[in-house]
Amino acid sequence: QVQLVESGGGLVQPGGSLRLSCVASGFTFRTYTMSWYRQAPGKERELVATITSAGSNSNYADSVKGRFTISRDNAKNTVVLQMNSLKPEDTAVYFCNADRVTYSHVVIKRYWGQGTQVTVSS
Repeated sequence: QVQLVESGGGLVQPGGSLRLSCVASGFTFRTYTMSWYRQAPGKERELVATITSAGSNSNYADSVKGRFTISRDNAKNTVVLQMNSLKPEDTAVYFCNADRVTYSHVVIKRYWGQGTQVTVSS
């Protein structure tokens, strides 16, 4: 049974930090591209950060560049999103995502976590 279990969300003041973790099970984690998405109330889900299967490359949404860092530990089946200098507009439910991607960049399998709430407010 595939599971992506997020943790680390919560309430933080503007300028603060949070560390989100996602622990995967039920699939071959090291072969999947891992991402974090977020969805704010009334808005579409958006991609925040992505890291390739070996962890050699990562990409970020312009809105979080320089503030967020994605990393992974394939030995522990874990992907982490370190979020610094948080802003109220970062408030959203954050979702862990796993994609099996072919060499031609086609997603052939996709899994989602249940989401964790991040609220940035004073």
